[in-house]
Amino acid sequence: MQLVKIYECLCDLTRLRLLNVLAQGPLCVCHFQEILRAPQVKISKHLAYLRARGLVVYERSGNWMVYDLPPKPTRDLRANLACLQDCARENPVFQRDLARLIKLAPKFADSSPCGCHSAGVAHSK
Repeated sequence: MQLVKIYECLCDLTRLRLLNVLAQGPLCVCHFQEILRAPQVKISKHLAYLRARGLVVYERSGNWMVYDLPPKPTRDLRANLACLQDCARENPVFQRDLARLIKLAPKFADSSPCGCHSAGVAHSK
């Protein structure tokens, strides 16, 4: 059942943080490391978990792995991501992540050939 897969993913703070940041646009693994201030192994493990359950998609660009939300998320996923965004507005951890994303967005645009230039610019999925 798709809804169970979604809730399994949402029961971890790191995965919630990743999804909240991805709602702003695609990012590379190294960018998640800087935003969440977490090791690459931890970020990659959680992204693989999300990917295996269909909550994120990825594309390889040279040595870079670019992650994003699915282009056509299910109704359940859209509803849960909207709920996450609402809850994140009042949570300092999520707010710090978004502040770091906005601050680092120009650096990401300059340093990555992977199309992460949209980071920090909210868009709807």
